[in-house]
Amino acid sequence: MGAKKVVNPEKDFVPPDFTIKELRDCVPKHCFERDTLRSFSYVAYDMCGVAFLAFCASHIHLLPLALRAPAWVLYWVSQGIVATGLWVIAHECGHGAFSANRTVNHVTGWVLHSALLVPYYAWRHSHSQHHKNTNNLTRDEVFVPRTKSYRGLQDKPSTPAWMTDSIFDETPLYHLAMVTAQSLFGWPMYLYRNASGPKYSRGASHFNPTSVLFRAEQFGQIVISDIGLLLTIAVLTYSCWIFSPATVAFYYGVPYLMVNFWLVTITFLQHTDAAVPHYADDSWNFVRGALCTVDRDFGWILNTCLHHIQDSHVAHHVFSQMPHYHALEATEHLKKKLGKYYRFDDTNFLVALYHNFKHCQFIEDTGSVLFFRNTSTPAN
Repeated sequence: MGAKKVVNPEKDFVPPDFTIKELRDCVPKHCFERDTLRSFSYVAYDMCGVAFLAFCASHIHLLPLALRAPAWVLYWVSQGIVATGLWVIAHECGHGAFSANRTVNHVTGWVLHSALLVPYYAWRHSHSQHHKNTNNLTRDEVFVPRTKSYRGLQDKPSTPAWMTDSIFDETPLYHLAMVTAQSLFGWPMYLYRNASGPKYSRGASHFNPTSVLFRAEQFGQIVISDIGLLLTIAVLTYSCWIFSPATVAFYYGVPYLMVNFWLVTITFLQHTDAAVPHYADDSWNFVRGALCTVDRDFGWILNTCLHHIQDSHVAHHVFSQMPHYHALEATEHLKKKLGKYYRFDDTNFLVALYHNFKHCQFIEDTGSVLFFRNTSTPAN
C-alpha cells in the first residue's frame, strides 16, 4: 500500500539538507540527455491515439441505440487521457526537456498547447516561477495554501466551536461537488484569474500581456500565446459551422473538460497532502521546495498514457530539464538517496483526491514550517 496518511507530521519532521549536487550525482548522467527524435516519437504516438479514437467515434452512430451513450462516454474518457499525454509533452517543451534545441522546444510546445487552449508562453512563465519557488509560502505560484485567518477560523474563545467548524462540517456530497467543480473548471479558472495563486496576483489573467504575472519584456510572448489560442478558437468555430456545435462539443469539448480534470487532479495531488510541508522564507531553499511533492501510482495504463508525470514528479521537480523517458530510472536512484524524504502514495487517486480536498483546508498564520490542517487536526 502507499504511504500512510500523516495527521500531524509537524512533531517529528526535520527539513532535509541535501544539496542539488548531491542529488544530481546520484543519478546516471545519461538520464539528463535529451533526444529530439525520441521526443517526437511520443508526439506521434499520442497524435495517432487521438486520430484513432476520433475515427472510432465517427462510427458510434452505427452502433445499436442502447450502446451509443456508453460508447461516447468511453470515447470522452479515453480521448481526455490521450490528449492529456500531449499536454504533458508540451509541458516538457516549456521546461526545455523535449529537445536541446530551444526553437524546437518553443515551436512544438506552442503548437501542442495552443491546440489544447493553453497559452504556451504565459503558462510557461508562471509555471517556471512555481518550479523555482515550490512550496515557498510567499513566492509559489499555484496551489498556495490559504491561512487560518483567511478561512475566518482564528481562535476566538467566545465563539462556540460548532460555529467555528461549521464551514468544514459539510456533508460528503458537498465535498464531492466541490472537488468535481475544481477538477473540471479549476484549470481554466487558474488561467483566467489565477485561482489558487498567491494573494498578490489573484485575479490576474494569463491572457493579459500586461498582467502582474509577467515582466514588461515578456509582452510579445504573451501576445504570441494569445494568437495561438485565437487560431484554435477560429478552427473550432469554423468546425461548428461546417459540422455542428454538437459535433464539436462531442469530439473536442467534452474531452477538453476531461483534460482539465486530469491536469487539476495530477497537480493537486502532487502538491496537496497532509504530509507535505510549506516553508517560510527563513527555512526554504530550492531543494527543500523541490522535494515537496508526492509521486502517485495511477495504475499501469494511466501511468503510461500520461507519460509518468504523476509517478516521477519528484525527479521532475528536482531536474525539470530531464525528459520524461528517463524520469523513472532517475526516481529509483533518488529514492535510495532521499530515504524518508521521498514521498510516494498508491492510494486510489479518486479516494486521495476526495480525502486531500477535505483534509487540506488551511495552514496556520505563522510559523517557519507549516503543514495543512483542518479543524479536526490536533494542535501541536
